[in-house]
Amino acid sequence: MVRVLIADDSDAIRLVLKDILVIGKHELVGEATTGEEAVQLFIKTKPEMILLDMAMPKKDGLSALKEILSIEPKARIIMITASDNQKTMRECISAGARAYILKPFDFQNVLKTISDISSS
Repeated sequence: MVRVLIADDSDAIRLVLKDILVIGKHELVGEATTGEEAVQLFIKTKPEMILLDMAMPKKDGLSALKEILSIEPKARIIMITASDNQKTMRECISAGARAYILKPFDFQNVLKTISDISSS
């Protein structure tokens, strides 16, 4: 079981991710709807992993990623995006994201990615 923070401004996406976490028997420690809230909840809940959307209000995912990693360089962050923009994804990986997942989600792919990253 992995303790996971979900950060996405879409209620529907958070609901799908929560369902995936339940299927995988993972623990949801918090939900953020903005990049700023993601950083604050990371500090408060100390999750083992973060599912972090790229496009969020107040602070985008890349900025939140960098701030979280400045607080905890070993944070395990998986980026979530609807865009298959390879340049942006390479930038996230270079900044320290462990992986990225494209929307719409494939349940098995999300669970495999969480498993792979949690064991690395």
